Amino acid sequence: MYGSVVALLITIIFYLCTKVLSFRECMNALPEGFKSMVPAILILTFAWTLKAMTDSLGAAEYVASQVEKVAANGALMSLLPAFVFLIGVFLSFATGTSWGTFGILIPIVVSVFGGNMDNELMIIAISACMAGAVCGDHCSPISDTTIMASAGAQCEHIRHVSTQLPYALTCAAVSLVSYVIAGFIRNWLIALPIAILLMVGTIMVIRMTQPAEK
Repeated sequence: MYGSVVALLITIIFYLCTKVLSFRECMNALPEGFKSMVPAILILTFAWTLKAMTDSLGAAEYVASQVEKVAANGALMSLLPAFVFLIGVFLSFATGTSWGTFGILIPIVVSVFGGNMDNELMIIAISACMAGAVCGDHCSPISDTTIMASAGAQCEHIRHVSTQLPYALTCAAVSLVSYVIAGFIRNWLIALPIAILLMVGTIMVIRMTQPAEK
């Protein structure tokens, strides 16, 4: 909030010094700017309310129990990064916050592995958590970054969300497959090049399946 106020003051001073706008024009622009931000502020308010409800319903405890079930099954242990990735996407999409998802999932992942920071699979699972949370936050219509992006671009919010979903979901699908592979290989020097090749291959397939432009 303080940063926004300082930025506003600097902007007004800059416009006055460069004579782009007069003082009266700057003051008249303030209420108009506030009016344009009312829809975004309302969506953010509802998003924060939804997050508070999710927390009060025990989302963290439920996720912890599900992750521990997978971790208890040795046969599924190698699939834990992919499982954590999917949970991160779902939680972040539902709550609209990647940082909140970090706060829920990362302690759970660390506790599952007993805090052993040398465990390669734990590091991969934490990476999957962060990637999934960012992906879900990017796709969520109630994410603060998505809301501010559409408001700043003066684009219809739902249209902004729907047009970015194909790109985000394509990357998410490739990432999911890559985390399945990483869970079994457990070596980033091998898993990362495979993931890059999968992404390049996916883009080439999409390009070849699209009709040529006239």
